[in-house]
Amino acid sequence: MIQLEHISKRFGGRLAVQDLSLEVPRGEIYGLLGHNGAGKSTAIGIMLGQVWPSGGRVRICGHEVTRDRGRALSKVGAIFESPAFYDYLSGWRNLEILSSYTRPTPPGRIREIIEWVGLSGREHSKVRTYSHGMRARLALAQTLLPEPELLILDEPSDGLDPEGIHEMRQTILRLHREMGLTILLSSHFLNEVEQLCGRIAVLSQGKKVFEGSLAETRHRESRVRLDTPDFAGAAGQLRAAGLIRDAVPEGNVLLLNGGVETHQVVRFLVERGFAVNGIAREQRTLEDFYLSLMETERGGKRPVGGPAAWPAN
Repeated sequence: MIQLEHISKRFGGRLAVQDLSLEVPRGEIYGLLGHNGAGKSTAIGIMLGQVWPSGGRVRICGHEVTRDRGRALSKVGAIFESPAFYDYLSGWRNLEILSSYTRPTPPGRIREIIEWVGLSGREHSKVRTYSHGMRARLALAQTLLPEPELLILDEPSDGLDPEGIHEMRQTILRLHREMGLTILLSSHFLNEVEQLCGRIAVLSQGKKVFEGSLAETRHRESRVRLDTPDFAGAAGQLRAAGLIRDAVPEGNVLLLNGGVETHQVVRFLVERGFAVNGIAREQRTLEDFYLSLMETERGGKRPVGGPAAWPAN
């Protein structure tokens, strides 16, 4: 559904996107992550034909955006940057006007969309009376007007309270499950991405620094947590035997050497009289993975503001 091949974009002397390639297959919810200025918004703007690339090819739904934008985006719905509405008009009238820019949407379809996003009962109220969550739902309704096959959602939960975030997540899952939509989701809510997406790409300073499945981000093959009464003694013998390369007393974590399995560790310790109450490979959250990746990209220097400041727009 989305194919970017060696895309670059330069604004004056600044290279905002560098040699970016990625592919989003049909039927997938795909996450796009990155810090402020990483190039996410520029990449999405290029996909939507609102930013012209300096180099590379962009294909959406099988058509090149730079050559045939109309056909490429005919089955695409998008929330990009801050959706604008006519506050003095109703939500229904806004959808009628917005659909007229491409092709008029029949009243029955508008009614169906309003029910899908949960605005029934408020569709004839003026938008200026809408809460932030209702405006977010109206923005999502707008993306469904062209009967899309692909949704591109840039921070759809931005500014919502926890209940609104949950409702938006459930709506996105329902659209994916019941309509079979392919969805590209750019978000700084890592927990949302973790619950919604099957694959992700991470951008840093305009470059793709990771692309893969959520399962890949969670797996820490070499880290295990050992529950034993004598962790220091066990770690010392494991190190001497060449089974581990290091140990972290805080949390009783062992860093295994390449090719070493947990059953080998347990057998080794039991044979030497250590009581082993439990051993488990350590899994990390998407936040753990993201912050570790960004720290590596910054040469080990954490930004001012700590982890909460990193996953920005």
